[in-house]
Amino acid sequence: MSQNTVNELIQVRNLVKYFPVREGLLQRVKDYVRAVDNVSFVVREGETLGMVGESGCGKTTIGRTMLRLVEPTSGSVIIDDKDVFKLNGTELKAMRRNMQIIFQDPYASLDPRMPIGESVMEGLNIHRIGTSKERYQIMLDTLKKVGLEDYHARRYPHEFSGGQRQRIGIARALALRPKFIVCDEPVSALDVSIQSQVLNILKDLQGEFGLTFLFIAHNLSVVEHISNRVAVMYLGKMVELTGRDELFANPLHPYTRALMSAIPIPDPMLKRERTILKGDVPSPLNPPKGCRFHPRCPIVDSICSQQEPEFREILPDHWVACWKA
Repeated sequence: MSQNTVNELIQVRNLVKYFPVREGLLQRVKDYVRAVDNVSFVVREGETLGMVGESGCGKTTIGRTMLRLVEPTSGSVIIDDKDVFKLNGTELKAMRRNMQIIFQDPYASLDPRMPIGESVMEGLNIHRIGTSKERYQIMLDTLKKVGLEDYHARRYPHEFSGGQRQRIGIARALALRPKFIVCDEPVSALDVSIQSQVLNILKDLQGEFGLTFLFIAHNLSVVEHISNRVAVMYLGKMVELTGRDELFANPLHPYTRALMSAIPIPDPMLKRERTILKGDVPSPLNPPKGCRFHPRCPIVDSICSQQEPEFREILPDHWVACWKA
C-alpha cells in the first residue's frame, strides 16, 4: 500500500501477530488470538502518528511488534531500507538504537534497585557510546531536557511521583538519540495537569531532535493535541487513517464517528449527539466474517457481513475500510 511516499521513515507492510491459545497437559495450540491482522501503514519522518481504539484493539501490540519486543507472525517493518524482522545479532542491536519505547507504566518499567541515573545510562553502556565520563554527562544533560536535576540521578524510582517517573522513562528513551519512539499510552496513568506537562515535553523534544513518534492512546483529546495524523484501530484492523484536522472534521468510518461523539464538550450548555454502539466488542479469538465492525454498526448493509472491505484511499490521504464510506 502506498500512502504518500514523501519522507517515509517507516513502512509497515501486512503486519500480522497471532497469539497461540494453549490447553491441556501437553499445552497444544487450540486457537489463536488475532491481535493484529494484516495492517499496513507508513510513519513519516518528523511526524507524530496517533493510534487510537478501544482496549484490546491491537494498538499496543503493533508498537511492540514494530520494535520486536514481540516477535511477529508475518509481515515486515522497513526502516532505512532494512526489514527489522530479518535482522539478527549486531544488526538488530544497531537498529534498536534508532527505535525506542516509552512504556505506559513508568514504575513497572524501571528497576526499583537501580538509581535512575544508571537506568538512563543503561542503553548508553550497552551500545558503548563514548567514554564512561561522556555517558555520565549525556545522562545528566538528558535528565535536564525532561525537567529533572543532577541530584535526581542518585535517587531510586520509589522516590519520584508518577509524572517524574514518566519523565525518567522519556529520558531513557531519548538518551540514545533515536529516530523513532513508540509512546505506549505515556500519559494515561497521570493526572490531567501532569499529562499536559509531559505532552509539552514530548513536543519540545520532537522539535529539538527531529523525533518521529507513534503515539498510542485511547484519549482522543490527547491525540488531537499532539498528533499530525491519526490511525483508528478496531479488533486488530485499521479502519481509518488521515490527518488530524481532517479526521476530527470529517470522520468517514462509523466507528470513528462513534468515538468522536464520546468526546466531552467543555461547555455545560452544549450537548453532543451521542452514537451509542450496540453490543460488546467481539472476541479476537473468533472475529466476525466480513467487516469486523458490522455487528455493532449503525449503518450496516448485507455486504458488510459477507466481504471484508478494502482499506482504500477515499479522499486525498484519507484511508478508510468501509463499504458505505
